[in-house]
Amino acid sequence: MTELARSAHLDILVEGYVRTPNVAGTVSLIRDADRVVIVDPGMVADRELILRPLRELGVRPEDVTDVVVSHHHLDHTLNIALFPAVPVHDFQSVIDGDVFTRRAAEGTHLTPSIRLHATPGHTPQDITTLVGTADDVVALTHLWWTEEGPADDPYSTDRAELRQQRERVLDLATLIVPGHGAPFRPGSSTPR
Repeated sequence: MTELARSAHLDILVEGYVRTPNVAGTVSLIRDADRVVIVDPGMVADRELILRPLRELGVRPEDVTDVVVSHHHLDHTLNIALFPAVPVHDFQSVIDGDVFTRRAAEGTHLTPSIRLHATPGHTPQDITTLVGTADDVVALTHLWWTEEGPADDPYSTDRAELRQQRERVLDLATLIVPGHGAPFRPGSSTPR
């Protein structure tokens, strides 16, 4: 597999949370080469929580070139329409307007510093976006909701596969951006 370049810039637009009944997914912005990528534009209390930090970073919705969804739960997809004229990448395809192109996510490079990996675990359709920055190799993933896990994801249909994919991502990344929490550096207490 091609080594990941380290030229991307990553900003967390919304740090996700689960405080039932309130839920927000982590929403991230990656800029590299000629690409401006939004990952998981899902549920938030107000769409301005996505749009305001974009404006503060000098990015307009029409500047976005790609959207990546880690999986198809609404808390990670609800606001895709904020970026209507861009390809949307998931585990099996790229959807651009009304064009559906089937392709596996595994190993797909959006840029030399942004690569997609199939990481079924939270759902069978999960992908992880691996981002090479100057300081870290960052995994944007829902294999963990937060730094604490949960160790046994209640949505996972295959605990062994979840563990295997977590180990795989931990071998690749130095920083984890989970689906519903603050970025964290993995360590010995990170749920496997």
